[in-house]
Amino acid sequence: MHIFGKILGTFFGFLFGGPFGALFGLFLGHQFDKARRLSQAGFNSSPFSGGPSQAQKQEEFFKAAFAVMGHVAKAKGQVTREEIQLASAMMDRMNLHGDQRTAAQNAFREGKSSDFPLDSVLERVKISSGGRFDLLQFFLELQISAAFADGDIHPSERDVLHRVAQKLGFSSQQLEQRLRMQEAAFRFQRGGFEGQSGGHQQSGHWQQTNAASQLSDAYKVLGIDEEAEAKSVKRAYRKLMNEHHPDKLMAKGLPPEMMNVAKEKSQEIQNAYDLIKKVKGFK
Repeated sequence: MHIFGKILGTFFGFLFGGPFGALFGLFLGHQFDKARRLSQAGFNSSPFSGGPSQAQKQEEFFKAAFAVMGHVAKAKGQVTREEIQLASAMMDRMNLHGDQRTAAQNAFREGKSSDFPLDSVLERVKISSGGRFDLLQFFLELQISAAFADGDIHPSERDVLHRVAQKLGFSSQQLEQRLRMQEAAFRFQRGGFEGQSGGHQQSGHWQQTNAASQLSDAYKVLGIDEEAEAKSVKRAYRKLMNEHHPDKLMAKGLPPEMMNVAKEKSQEIQNAYDLIKKVKGFK
């Protein structure tokens, strides 16, 4: 815990200004400790350091993603071995090795700290992403995906995700919509639909009851109602693909380490659309 600045600020504030000075010194000390913590975590918080390069912005985005993952995981209390394994699985999805994996692990550990400055880190994410909607949406969906990796979200995790969404500029309704889409995506992936092979389960058969559930989830992955007409389905598909296209995200500043996750997401959207087209006979 970083309290050195608070102690010094309170001491000198009281020395020169009495009780009111102590309070003011405590405030300044808190700001110093927060800036020092961000700096040690790899976040450039100084307004006098000049504009960061694209590589620095990507590095900050990358570290913030894993730090916030750690903070969300800690929301339930003690971080369990399963949650650490889930974080490791996310690192595997990104093919992180060596220094990259170590940086992700350190950031995740930093996020678990009781005095982790969540709001400040999220503010830096908005700055490093240039406020681009697609990147902020990707960041939020990454947190949801990590939290939902075990198939469920704890109420405390949900509360933190709402705080993350709000700070990034998303409403509670938008977050809940993405939570429903991710829940459906989790079931859809387990169903084993593969658009290129015509649709089948991993067990090798396609039962009608499971097909209906799979189709329902496919609509939810696209964020639309099952009664939607072909035109609305195509519009939703094109919008999501445009927002999640890996190359477009990379061009806007997505860290290269996260390219695989972006590809997985776009493939997930594609598979959901392919299933709807197959069942409904869309062209």
